[in-house]
Amino acid sequence: MKEKILQLLGNAQTRFISGVEMSNHLGISRVAVWKHMKRLVQEGYDIDSSPKGYRLKSCRDLLAFTFERGVSSIRFLPIADSTMDRARELAKQGAGHLTVVIAEQQEKGRGRLNRTWLSQKGGLWFTIILKPDLPPQLSFKVNFAASLCLARTLNRLFDINARVKWPNDILVNNKKLVGLLSEMETRGDMISFVNVGIGINVNNHPEQDEPNAVSIRTLVGREVSRREILTTFLDELEAMLQDILEKNIIDLWKEQTSTIGKQVRIETLNNVYKGVALDVDETGALILEQEDNTTRRVIYGDCFHRENQS
Repeated sequence: MKEKILQLLGNAQTRFISGVEMSNHLGISRVAVWKHMKRLVQEGYDIDSSPKGYRLKSCRDLLAFTFERGVSSIRFLPIADSTMDRARELAKQGAGHLTVVIAEQQEKGRGRLNRTWLSQKGGLWFTIILKPDLPPQLSFKVNFAASLCLARTLNRLFDINARVKWPNDILVNNKKLVGLLSEMETRGDMISFVNVGIGINVNNHPEQDEPNAVSIRTLVGREVSRREILTTFLDELEAMLQDILEKNIIDLWKEQTSTIGKQVRIETLNNVYKGVALDVDETGALILEQEDNTTRRVIYGDCFHRENQS
């Protein structure tokens, strides 16, 4: 019933729908309509209520149940601890390839090395469940494909010169626009699933708490459709993942990166490395020329471009 109500409100755009109209359309009493509306508001849905009826305040940007891809592949949560945690549960329960878990807000969003990721209302916080036919040692192809496709999507939609930062964040003018985090589970000698968690600063204002972050709204000077970003990105990623074994993802990714040639600081759980990022090899590892002129191959870590210490 909740899905039917949200679909009805979404189809109405900005028009109010009376309780009588909803009651007749849904086949339930007006009291039942009122109870459902009250529950939806408590769950965090932005619904206007007036003598004229009900309407969604922000239907243009509605993330719930309005995707041509179908309800079965999109799981929307008004509030979640973490979309990564929920996606892991669903993947283990057999959720299909390209299932997406979206939250309007996250209470315990996280980045690499267990850093807190602020997830304010207005951003786009989601995790994609991916089930590529790949062995675990090639899982890097999925991570790099996701960041590459998202950068391409944002550049095409908004012309903002989004660049990928190793290993898979996205920057604009050296400010963080997107964070990505992946988790993998294997079965035998093949990948069972790779979940890619993505946080995009869209219509929120991260600059208030993170001076080195930026949102699309700040960059283009207006609110934009999160739904358009997500659907365009999913189409791009789905196409990229087809025959991914045959594609040189790293070379494509390097055409879009801002990391190579930069002074960087790499933080891992136990060490910090500094130097110049010389290259990214065919496995996705960063080749670092350290301050003592030795070369180190770094396979994971959080990378900071040292010009702004972000």
